[in-house]
Amino acid sequence: MSVDTVKHAATSPGVEQPFAELGLKPDEYTRIREILGRRPTSCELAMYSVMWSEHCSYKSSKVHLRRFGDLPTETPVGKLLAGIGEQAGVVDIGQGYAVTFKVESHNHPSYVEPYQGAATGVGGIVRDILAMGARPVAVMDSLRFGPADAPDTHRVLPGVVAGVGGYGNCLGLPNIGGEVVFDSSYLGNPLVNALCVGVLRHEELHLAKASGVGNQVILYGAKTGGDGIGGVSVLASETFDADGPAKRPSVQVGDPFMEKLLIECTLELFAQELVVGIQDLGGAGLSCATSELASAGEGGMRVWLDRVPLRDSSLAPEEILMSESQERMMAVVEPAHVEAFLATCEKWDIPATVVGEVDASGRLVVEWHGDVVVDVPPRTVAHEGPVYERPFARPAWQDELQASSPDALERPASGDALRSTLLRLAASPNLCDRSWVTDQYDRYILGNTVLAQPEDAGMIRVDEASGLGVAVATDCNGRYTKLDPYVGAQLALSESYRNIAVSGALPLAVTDCLNFGSPEDPSVMWQFAEAIRGLADGCRALGLPVTGGNVSFYNQTGEQAILPTPVVGVLGVVSDVRRRTPSGWRTPGEVLYLVGTTRPEFGGSEWAHVVHSHLGGLPPQVDLDAERALAGILRQASESGVVSAAHDLSDGGLAQALVEGALRYGFGARVAVAGDPFVALFSESVARAVVAVPVASEADFVNLCGDFPATRLGVVTGEGDDLVVEGQFAISLAELRSAWTATLPALFE
Repeated sequence: MSVDTVKHAATSPGVEQPFAELGLKPDEYTRIREILGRRPTSCELAMYSVMWSEHCSYKSSKVHLRRFGDLPTETPVGKLLAGIGEQAGVVDIGQGYAVTFKVESHNHPSYVEPYQGAATGVGGIVRDILAMGARPVAVMDSLRFGPADAPDTHRVLPGVVAGVGGYGNCLGLPNIGGEVVFDSSYLGNPLVNALCVGVLRHEELHLAKASGVGNQVILYGAKTGGDGIGGVSVLASETFDADGPAKRPSVQVGDPFMEKLLIECTLELFAQELVVGIQDLGGAGLSCATSELASAGEGGMRVWLDRVPLRDSSLAPEEILMSESQERMMAVVEPAHVEAFLATCEKWDIPATVVGEVDASGRLVVEWHGDVVVDVPPRTVAHEGPVYERPFARPAWQDELQASSPDALERPASGDALRSTLLRLAASPNLCDRSWVTDQYDRYILGNTVLAQPEDAGMIRVDEASGLGVAVATDCNGRYTKLDPYVGAQLALSESYRNIAVSGALPLAVTDCLNFGSPEDPSVMWQFAEAIRGLADGCRALGLPVTGGNVSFYNQTGEQAILPTPVVGVLGVVSDVRRRTPSGWRTPGEVLYLVGTTRPEFGGSEWAHVVHSHLGGLPPQVDLDAERALAGILRQASESGVVSAAHDLSDGGLAQALVEGALRYGFGARVAVAGDPFVALFSESVARAVVAVPVASEADFVNLCGDFPATRLGVVTGEGDDLVVEGQFAISLAELRSAWTATLPALFE
């Protein structure tokens, strides 16, 4: 480095800088030069490259995400305490408590190195929750892979599952739910979406800002290493193909034991009121933390980069700025509190170093052994990156896809054929038992888990005295979204919303993880724009705010984009977790009701997918008014005790709900279906649930439903009894369980 690097950069000869290798476009590089009025230094170039990446800057999605700006900021319980733009959304749940929750992607790193990619995805989302002042209390994961029998799925899936479980288990956080989905479009580009839930009192909320001239900037946590240089910020901003980046950044390496110490240390620092502002070091590492903290505060900061503790002394300053090493946080601390801050870190055996100072310069200045290597307006790095209005257009193949209706496909006509179809679907990779995956996760550690897999929603007790709790669910059917992105996003929202409702909770708020192909493809951008429009309209109709989330583009290999996959997470509150509703029945003689309307809807269905390898037609109709009415019925029924079990109807239809409801506790059922038994059993119409009603409460339940459709299906029978569809077939629970549980162990053990 020269004696005065910034001056040297401004006057050095016009040697071409490697901006393209860092992922910057020519016009972006030109804009950087215009902002600075000179050539950027190599450190500035590194900083802009990671912060202006698709993953960090949202440059292709901002124009569409603005649709979320006019959504509600209040819920039936209280107001939104923090929303879009913060590290995680924070929702008032009553009694002075708030919950923060968010979901983010770690897709490409999990393909490159499955264990560490998934593990550090969990670690990163946990630190986002921690940075808001909350104690993390639970995690969930939404996973998607190529075909279950594909060799590369056998390489990726076991590592991802082990990474999710290994990191979360070591942290001591229960994994309370999620999804595992298989589809050929995810071959070579799995999706690993990690969600975390945290709990805090209202007064404990902290926001990321560097305010107070003279305040000290402290980096604490793990030392900075060469792992993850460029990391997710570059990996998530390129397509996986032969023409991608010549040098793939290394995937971050996680240390959950350090993270556990970091959690406890940070919560103690908050409790001692030693922190003015705090920021997790995730994507883009120090580049992100310094520029975002400075932008949100007084606007000025000086950083002494050579003070950063290193695991590798050979790292260049550019690499230190780009490193995404895990388990690191940055705090802004008043000078009078620095000694106490450092003492608390020492108590927890957490390295901590003063690396900077807040000033009133309006600049972010970074020094390296006395040389100024960065001198930039921080907002231009963190918040004023490129904004692209990418061209988008409905693809020419969309009409043909929707015209390819499943109505002409051969359907099972006899009782034996219906029986075989039910068994085949129950054993299919997307509908079979997930225990092989979820048994690798600790679901009950900490002692507050109320519901977890295989329930429709995860539920956590927040307050032991009152029983106050929260429920969380994530959902998305990518096939629906490909058939109609607007409707598909609303169907993801409605299913997640319904899963909260069947647990007995009141839906409050939404987070999302929007996984799509390349934004440079107009058809992909059309899918994205339509999905955003659908999700915004759906949230408006349901009265739910979007608290934040994540956009993940470039999920494709070569020309093969993934199914558009807008994963939607919904948070709900339950006043007393002792009144929660489980998904399975276990009392002989109770009455089973189907609540909702069934239509002949098979576009994108599991039946069409599994039996005929068909994707075409239209997805199920959205009926958000019906979803809202159903949710109200289910919540009131739970609170008044007139239902003992409830299971939503979604993938696989009524047949799958009966399978899972019977196998949950091992009690059979005898049901009768009206009309076409194939439609009754396998349609995937929305706004429906199966509920078990105590005999003494049947009249009360019917009165509660009022005009909403509620059809008496049959009764719960004894433990170990058959599942019987009258006039069609009977299946022993032993045969059903064998089919349902054998698939994943046979594939992956």
